[in-house]
Amino acid sequence: MKNICLIIAECKDGKLRRVSLEALGVARQLAGEGGKICAVLPNNGEWVREAAALLASHGAESVYIFDDQGLTQPVPETALAAIRTSVEAVQPDFILFGHTSSGRDLAPRLAAMLQAGQISDVTSIEEIQGEEWEVAFTRPIYAGKAFEKRSFLPSASPKIITLRPNNFPVAAADSDGGSSETVVTLQYSSPPLRTTIRDIVRQTSGKIDLAEADIIVAGGRGVKSAEGFTPLLELADVLGAAVGASRGACDAGYCDYALQIGQTGKVVTPKLYIACGISGAIQHLAGMSQSRIIVAINKDPDAPIFGLADYGIVGDLFEVVPLLTKEFRDVLQ
Repeated sequence: MKNICLIIAECKDGKLRRVSLEALGVARQLAGEGGKICAVLPNNGEWVREAAALLASHGAESVYIFDDQGLTQPVPETALAAIRTSVEAVQPDFILFGHTSSGRDLAPRLAAMLQAGQISDVTSIEEIQGEEWEVAFTRPIYAGKAFEKRSFLPSASPKIITLRPNNFPVAAADSDGGSSETVVTLQYSSPPLRTTIRDIVRQTSGKIDLAEADIIVAGGRGVKSAEGFTPLLELADVLGAAVGASRGACDAGYCDYALQIGQTGKVVTPKLYIACGISGAIQHLAGMSQSRIIVAINKDPDAPIFGLADYGIVGDLFEVVPLLTKEFRDVLQ
């Protein structure tokens, strides 16, 4: 078994997202003995070469970049054109995206363009024993209440997958750290644009990216107001955690929709998820049910969230959360 894998690396605020390094680890398994691992950065900026060097140090044998101002704030059309150029240069067997907002946008477009198969939101992979080498990809279905295993036809190429962040280990760094010859600059033809980006107005959604956070403190309607998130923010600050919210809290105007976790928000898989004042509607559970440890704090002992939680605290979050904050602060300092 020998495959060529191409990772579509993703950056945010000039920094490489962790899911891109996780994809490199998956690529090592898919490439097999004698295979090749490549990556592409469909971006432009002073930080691109630093991100490319990081990819190379974690196992990418070739990293493709572009020196084009059109990719400084790429829209899907320009990013897709750059990605297609790298696909033509590499001729990969597997193309890996992160299952992020960008990956969910670009992967189906590329699959349609290449007439390729796609498996989305992969949480684990395993090799299948048989006459021919084959691999099964596990993904959640029915809002996370069940899982299915899917495989590509052996003849299908390329095979496109998106990987759920925080479900795979980051690829180990190579001791040699790559070389300057690893980074290759490509030229591409920018397509006609339907839209252009004039400016980006960012909402404050916390210091830590929800999709990649190891610990998340989330609030629901039980926080009662925007000020009700204050004790959650204090707990998150002590734990080095991200802050999230249920759709109910967002709809009530307690916080920005950038914090929303659930079926229509972000899907997260942290090591620790602390749900404060969240009843546990199925739409919210779909976005966080795969968290490794779930702690629920709610006044209602019959709240559905307790059926999923590993640990439950029946009580007023405005009393419980400050106590937790104090205890964690005493232990961690």
